[in-house]
Amino acid sequence: MNKNRQAAVRLGMAAAIGAALCIPAAATEGGGSIYPNGVENFLVGAMPPPGFYPLVYATSYHATRLRDGDGNDIAAAVGGFKADVAGVIPRFIWVTDQKVLGGQLAVHAIVPLLNVDVRVGANQNRNTGIGDINLAAALGYHVSPELHYVVALETNAPTGRYERNDVASIGRNYWNIEPLLAVSYIQSKGINADIKLMYDYNFRNRDTDYKSGQEVHADYALGWGFGNGFAAGVSGYLYRQVTDDKIGGRAVAGGNRGRAFAIGPSLRYQNDKGWLFTAKYEKQYDVRNRSAGGAFWIKTLIPL
Repeated sequence: MNKNRQAAVRLGMAAAIGAALCIPAAATEGGGSIYPNGVENFLVGAMPPPGFYPLVYATSYHATRLRDGDGNDIAAAVGGFKADVAGVIPRFIWVTDQKVLGGQLAVHAIVPLLNVDVRVGANQNRNTGIGDINLAAALGYHVSPELHYVVALETNAPTGRYERNDVASIGRNYWNIEPLLAVSYIQSKGINADIKLMYDYNFRNRDTDYKSGQEVHADYALGWGFGNGFAAGVSGYLYRQVTDDKIGGRAVAGGNRGRAFAIGPSLRYQNDKGWLFTAKYEKQYDVRNRSAGGAFWIKTLIPL
């Protein structure tokens, strides 16, 4: 088997599983990444007042291309490729009355419900179930009525179903920790700008002795508020894998480092009763060592 075909098989084996929260896959082991790149949108750095907040994300990702380290589509090398990932992802946030280091303390849990359908050549499978659960603690700060930010530490637990040779495994089968900073600048009528900066440290998959590389990535949104609860603009993400993948403590050939950029239209609505709705479509560009496609995202918050 030539090197391109080997790379295509390695990517295809989990090109859409990768995301514990149903995302476009990154490089790392099997072509997947734990964080759902591009999931966040407007208001990402604005922590709400104390209370309990249930959010629901919904997504649909479709890809038919696999990119190697030079950006070439190598799907044909494995006899064709297709990945479809759909998910409903409840997120439960509790903003407490406690202040820590001057910030409002909050905790959250995310429990992704996924349907993953992947075909790599003649090998195809579909799985449905709960993915890797995300837990976090955060501190929220309000610098002014317009400027807000959050610092947090998240961890992803290997709770999703995983089988080493299943192209449509739902879980990643390793732990991950992710410190982050999210900043929002909000005007009811005027500029709205948001960015969420993250660094991922991935632990070893004990079943394969594979350690995925560390990742730096950012979700962003930039738009205009119209003064009636609506804002519209663009959103997406930037992704770079900054260290090599390793097997048995040694770097894999070529490092298997992934990268990507995504952008697309984005819409937000919120009102003074706490209702929130965002919708967007993001298409991937400048892709390396990963699948390439596009994703729809919807996020809703219904106050209790």
